[in-house]
Amino acid sequence: MLEQAYLDLAQTVLETGHKKTDRTGTGTLSLFGYQMRFNLQEGFPLLTTKKVPFGLIKSELLWFLKGDTNIRYLLEHNNHIWDEWAFKHYVESPAYHGPDMTDFGRRSLVDADFAEAYHRELAAFDAQILNDSGFADEFGNLGQVYGSQWRAWQTRNGDTIDQLGQVIEMIKTHPDSRRLIVSAWNPEDVPTMALPPCHTLFQFYVNDGKLSLQLYQRSGDIFLGVPFNIASYALLTHLVARETGLEVGEFVHTLGDAHLYLNHLDQVREQLSRTPQAAPQLILNPDKHHLNDFEMADIQVDNYHPAPAIKAPVAV
Repeated sequence: MLEQAYLDLAQTVLETGHKKTDRTGTGTLSLFGYQMRFNLQEGFPLLTTKKVPFGLIKSELLWFLKGDTNIRYLLEHNNHIWDEWAFKHYVESPAYHGPDMTDFGRRSLVDADFAEAYHRELAAFDAQILNDSGFADEFGNLGQVYGSQWRAWQTRNGDTIDQLGQVIEMIKTHPDSRRLIVSAWNPEDVPTMALPPCHTLFQFYVNDGKLSLQLYQRSGDIFLGVPFNIASYALLTHLVARETGLEVGEFVHTLGDAHLYLNHLDQVREQLSRTPQAAPQLILNPDKHHLNDFEMADIQVDNYHPAPAIKAPVAV
């Protein structure tokens, strides 16, 4: 089954990972250098051992593809996966006058009143992003994150490069090129990003009429983040294959620091106790052929029968 590659990763890190400290103060079990392969001809790699919200994956990828870096688009599609990073910037600014909201990851686990206050403040922040364009411009922007680097990489002379657009044109005209690469890691912009890119670089490969993609991810949160990354880049492969007139091949996922947060271990064990089901099928609107034309309703999955979701805290 497609999913087994991911389950093997989680089991391996759980059994043999090195205990390490990390930026968030949570602590991890970690391995360096791991690769998974998913044959996209066999189905769409959306995990079934826990429910993965495909709507969030779709809206985030479409957000990237639009070159957007403001969470307002995500909130308009009920997507809150980037909220904490924008909110963190707000609460650390002179404009914030509410209660102390720092150290959410640890304090919320032991202080229910703090967790309630945090979510109340965050909900008010989200509402203001949606209803106040000036506030959204100031506090909803995450810096030059993925969408900006993919679609409008800033050059020294003030121009921009649409990396993904250029690569799609190269796939059409020079499919055997070894330069079909998009990079999100821009050292000049890293200090001003809300979160430096975890999935840093991807490369396309064309063979026998099929399009494959390999992702290099410098840092992978195995329980929460990696399932999203797998589905997101598999979807990206399908969308680019549609535009370039190719079939899909493989998605190859190469991880640098692959880690399980120490406060996710019970959740991972629960997931590993479950039996995976057959992978769902991706359904794309047959009338859409260009990457920039796809909207949420044009992308669906069929025969997705997952086990219930498993909640876990996000390390910010």
